Amino acid sequence: MPFEVCSLAEWQAAGIEGTLSLVIPAHNEEEHIADTVQRFATELRGAGITYEIVVVNDNSSDGTERILSALSAADSGIRYLNNPPPNGFGFAVRCGLAEFRGDAVAIVMADGSDDPTDLVRFYRTLQSGYDCVFGSRFINGGRVTDYPKFKLVLNRLANLLIRILFMLRYNDVTNAFKLYRRSAIAGAQPLLSHHFNLTVELPLKCIIRGYRYAVLANSWKNRERGISKLRIKEMGSRYLFVILYCWLERTLSRGDYRDQELHGEHRLQVWHH
Repeated sequence: MPFEVCSLAEWQAAGIEGTLSLVIPAHNEEEHIADTVQRFATELRGAGITYEIVVVNDNSSDGTERILSALSAADSGIRYLNNPPPNGFGFAVRCGLAEFRGDAVAIVMADGSDDPTDLVRFYRTLQSGYDCVFGSRFINGGRVTDYPKFKLVLNRLANLLIRILFMLRYNDVTNAFKLYRRSAIAGAQPLLSHHFNLTVELPLKCIIRGYRYAVLANSWKNRERGISKLRIKEMGSRYLFVILYCWLERTLSRGDYRDQELHGEHRLQVWHH
């Protein structure tokens, strides 16, 4: 794949100070995407937050791109990208992470499962001095609505495994709804995950590599229409791979990544497009 190499200083300088970016991967989401984007835009405008919403059209075969074209024409803070093959959730998010312009970025699901009011709280917390803000649906104040029981059991078991391996108190690493400073995204490179396992790779790398993070309660509700893109049988081995990969880095690196200050601002990052 073609790539661009830049230093951490160059990458950070490219961010627009005071702008919050959202990256929303979307595959065949014509039933949800307009409502999701408009709800987040309305909430951020109401909170006085300068925003950029980047929707990554992941090879949709329905009317998703047509809707995105109309949304971007109506609001200069909304734009969309077409993710070239190979497609997949992880590739789509990585496409958005290579192209966002803000100095912070949130990953948001296209199906309307995330609450825009939570994002405002997350951003205010990030501004207080953190590098990342992670959501948890399973702490005081968190809430899930219509979570399929079988998936819920698997979710709790997977997060228990992660907590044991990494000795974490954080209990919802698989939650996709998270917020990162631009510097944390740069420091988590290179990203390996092609699919939903990216939701685990990103936070684990940030934790392992010493970025400061806060955990806040967030709400999640199951999609009202359409079909979930997560396929448990296909994802199990991929989740395990990235969990073990991060565990090996944590165990064998002997804390080499723990102090980001010592790495210097001129460390090279490789961005895959």
